[in-house]
Amino acid sequence: MLGGKSTPTATESAEGLALLAARRKSLVRALAAALVGAFVGLPAAADQAADSQADEVAQLRAQADRWDKAIVAKRRAGIEANMADDFRQIDGAGNIETKQSFVEGLIDPKLTIDPYTVEDFEVRLYGDVALLSGRTQMTGTYDGKLFTSHYRYIDIYVRRGRAWKIVSVQITKLPK
Repeated sequence: MLGGKSTPTATESAEGLALLAARRKSLVRALAAALVGAFVGLPAAADQAADSQADEVAQLRAQADRWDKAIVAKRRAGIEANMADDFRQIDGAGNIETKQSFVEGLIDPKLTIDPYTVEDFEVRLYGDVALLSGRTQMTGTYDGKLFTSHYRYIDIYVRRGRAWKIVSVQITKLPK
């Protein structure tokens, strides 16, 4: 006996090895079952994530459409509801607009915007950030004079809590 411990007998050693082998088999079976369960669950989790992303894209598409309609109708509340307080726009000439100056420009009585459609519309999601881009040919009048504006744009939305808010718009004028 060394250090108070006795040396196991051959029978005890054999029983110990058998117990270890049984535990190892049990552990391998449990691990295999867990891995199979995880891999079987992966497609379902991927499907749920894809469904969730598709729902968010549809929500953002509808929200952008409501915003466009509020702009044409000059509904201040509808315009502002979509915008973050720290909103900025960079227009085609490189000028920066704040939320207040942007909204004031849209509801100016001198401005009338005809209904328009967005072409090449795309939504890309990056977690709590969404990039909405497209191309628009806008017509209307300003101070009684007809105008046409053809541009490509990108709107940047950020999820704040449960709501998506537009934080930035950049437009690039296109040739007519």
